[in-house]
Amino acid sequence: MDEDGYIFVTGRLKELIIKGGENIAPREIDEALYSHPDVVEAAAFARPCKTYGERVEAAVKLCDGSTLSSEQLIEVCVGMLGKFKSPDRIHILDDLPKGPSGKIQRIKLPEFTL
Repeated sequence: MDEDGYIFVTGRLKELIIKGGENIAPREIDEALYSHPDVVEAAAFARPCKTYGERVEAAVKLCDGSTLSSEQLIEVCVGMLGKFKSPDRIHILDDLPKGPSGKIQRIKLPEFTL
């Protein structure tokens, strides 16, 4: 909600990551990852966790020739979001799963990154 009282929808409720009782919007993590110029596609998602209920993970596609590591991307996230909201693991993939419209299918990422 902005200062004028307008509400903006930024994601789907079923995609919300609930880590230790805190709600984390995947889009917030996506935006931190997209801030790095080598990231072509990014999507954060939840994975079950015995300690926190869910943990944060993400999948990214990097530009050709990039030598960027998942650890470096986690550092970017920690710098922008803090340790709690940052992914515990980042999967670097050749392609992220997409639906017929070309949109990244965040819901398929947990099974796609096993």
